[in-house]
Amino acid sequence: MPTLEAVRVEPEDAPSARDRLARAARHRVTAALAPAVLFLLVRELGLVALQLMAARWDKDVAKALTSWDGQWFLGIAEGGYADVPPWLVDAFGRRSPETPLAFFPGYPALVRWVAGLPGVAPVGAAFAVSLVSGVVCAYGLARLGSRVLGGSRRAGLVLVVLFAASPMAVVLSMTYSEATFCALAVWSLVGVVEGRWLLAGLCCAGAGLVRPTAAALVLAVCAAAAVAIWRRRDGWRPWAGGVLAPLGLLGYLGYVAVRTGRWDGWFAVQQAGWDSRFDGGAATWKFALLILGEPRSVLELATVWLLVVALALVVLGFRRGLEWPLSVYGLGVLVMDLGSNGLMNSKARLLLPAFTLLVPVALALARRRTSTVAAVLVGLAVFSAWFGAYAITAWQYAI
Repeated sequence: MPTLEAVRVEPEDAPSARDRLARAARHRVTAALAPAVLFLLVRELGLVALQLMAARWDKDVAKALTSWDGQWFLGIAEGGYADVPPWLVDAFGRRSPETPLAFFPGYPALVRWVAGLPGVAPVGAAFAVSLVSGVVCAYGLARLGSRVLGGSRRAGLVLVVLFAASPMAVVLSMTYSEATFCALAVWSLVGVVEGRWLLAGLCCAGAGLVRPTAAALVLAVCAAAAVAIWRRRDGWRPWAGGVLAPLGLLGYLGYVAVRTGRWDGWFAVQQAGWDSRFDGGAATWKFALLILGEPRSVLELATVWLLVVALALVVLGFRRGLEWPLSVYGLGVLVMDLGSNGLMNSKARLLLPAFTLLVPVALALARRRTSTVAAVLVGLAVFSAWFGAYAITAWQYAI
């Protein structure tokens, strides 16, 4: 008789480890938590890198995360525009009653409201607002990535990681206004893509109270609403969205105009305090040529190449047929960044709100094998963690 070998035979219908993993990924709870978990994991990696870098340069992590503009936002949150701490000064070491008006009120107002809760300090409130804003933004990005032409749930999650792993995404964990602005901006654009004009208009109005970058968002939302009106789509809603969109930005610029007694008051404050104005890109071009010819630091050289990559992503977006309001917004943010003669070290940070430029990359990556997607995203997350930590510890100038 033939020898019988003891073998373990699994039922044919027994699921493999890969099948179980795929089933878990499709579970409702997993799907619901995925954007937040991915965003927080990438940002936690950035904070771990920051702790290591801070120890290397003998820096305090909390101070690094609340430095520069973060101190202004905290000062406004605690005392309002009229009672900002006297040691806060502009780029020239000066201070006037109008100097604090350079900073938009939306983020510090949220911080002040949260700090009003029992037992919550202003610094903790600022970190909480940035954290929650980042998570809200992650869900908006996941939604946007699934709603664009050729999009999918997978593309949306890839977009979340690409955003969280942007080179200067460390600012999303700082007491800065970028996370709050991006949260409002992405949900406004979701409203545009889905034809939910009240959502688009309200979020755009809110974004206008947070950062001047909202000008690009107002342009995209109002242009999309105008096209919908022209094509007689969605009834009265595009009218409402188009009217609401600019109210926040125009409202604050009008407030500063009244306070300063001149129609261009906010721009005058920026120029007087930080020598920041729109020069059509002349200063950026000069800076790029200087740094490419004679690199002085990792941050400055990387900044120039990041601007080049951003320009390439604009072209890619048009070639891939990205929804034109998203392209208009991303291009608008880039033009505002390139066209300003402000602090060159801030340009990489100011690119962060141009997240729509990442959509074509997310769509392309989402079609690749899982191992390829994971390798690319992990690599980007590690680079972002190092670069952000370097920018706010080893680099001695403002970002």
